Amino acid sequence: MSENAASKAVTIHILDKEYLVACPDDERQDLLASAEYLDKKMREIRDSGKVVGADRVAVMAALNIAHELLSGKGHHSARDQQLDSRIKGLQAKIESALTRTRQLEF
Repeated sequence: MSENAASKAVTIHILDKEYLVACPDDERQDLLASAEYLDKKMREIRDSGKVVGADRVAVMAALNIAHELLSGKGHHSARDQQLDSRIKGLQAKIESALTRTRQLEF
C-alpha cells in the first residue's frame, strides 16, 4: 500500500470476525476486494469440513491463494498475458523501426 496517501481505518469481515485495517483512501476498494476474496476462500475450506480451526483454515487459504498466484491461476493472469502480448508486439515494432532507420542511414 502507498505510504504517501492518508490512511484511514477500514472495517473488513473475514469468517464472521471484524477487523479494523489502516488503508489509504485510494486503495480502499482493493482492500475490500482482497478481504472478500480471502473470506470466500476461507469459507470454502471451512465448509469442506476437512480443516478444523480458524488458524488452520487461514493457513490453508493462504497456501491455496499463493499456489493460484504462482501457477498463474490468479484473476490477473489473463490481463498479464494480454500485457505480455502487447509488450512483445511493441518490441517487434520498435525493432522493425530501428532496422528501417539503420537501412536509411546507409
